[in-house]
Amino acid sequence: MKERFDLDSELVDGSGGVFEVALDGRPVFSKKQLGRFPDNGEVETAVADLL
Repeated sequence: MKERFDLDSELVDGSGGVFEVALDGRPVFSKKQLGRFPDNGEVETAVADLL
């Protein structure tokens, strides 16, 4: 994220296999909702769409 978008990112420990990505509080990707991990580049593409 830093190299491509000049954005700082933070990993927040969780439990139960939850993998959620948000940008300024807006959801970008949710493993819980989709039932899968993101494909390669999927999170970056979703972030680019929000910027």
